[in-house]
Amino acid sequence: MHFKSDLIKAKILKRYKRFLSDIELDSGEIICAHVPNTGSMKTCWEPGWEVYLTHTDDPKRKLKYTLELVHNGKSFISINTSFTNKIVKEALEKNFIPELVGYQEIRPEKKINESRLDFFLSGENYQDTYVEVKNVTLLGENKMALFPDAVSTRGQKHLKELMKLKEQGYRSIMFYLVNRGDVDNFSVAKHIDPEYAKLLLEAQEKGVEILAYQTKITPKEISLSKRIKVNL
Repeated sequence: MHFKSDLIKAKILKRYKRFLSDIELDSGEIICAHVPNTGSMKTCWEPGWEVYLTHTDDPKRKLKYTLELVHNGKSFISINTSFTNKIVKEALEKNFIPELVGYQEIRPEKKINESRLDFFLSGENYQDTYVEVKNVTLLGENKMALFPDAVSTRGQKHLKELMKLKEQGYRSIMFYLVNRGDVDNFSVAKHIDPEYAKLLLEAQEKGVEILAYQTKITPKEISLSKRIKVNL
């Protein structure tokens, strides 16, 4: 996924009210930028860290700048959660995910039972497949990527739905997109959401497949990089 315009390098001073951030541009000007992330963004920013922004001249936009990337001195972190499904969809269409190649139909946001899951995949001689995608940016100890970064009742609901679909004969996949480069493995944040951790283990035992893929992030583009180990 390519950025539509060149990113502007700057420095973050503060994030507040969830969707707002104070940013210092290279000129010294302080501006307020939109933060397209509803999560806690734990371990994703500190005052003074390098950030990258997009700018728009759209007169309908109150905030002209959007925070896209953070750099912690070691790696980039993508914080725009609206990109997550776009990256996975592109990877599916280009057969970049070995476990999910060959499907003729890739349908986003398909409603099934009590949920709307991120992707429905189907194809001749392929088992109908549901994929739920989660964005991962929380950094734990020993270069471990963790999910979730806050209690996720919605995430719990999705795991229950994937288990139900598996029982109904579908292929069910929980897909974690790890949007930072300074991690080697993925695990569940038991200390943050023990119920989610319990359900993920139950889902694995019932045959729900768990995949974690890391992205490669630059100020030009974000693309799927490699599968990383899942430790539950």
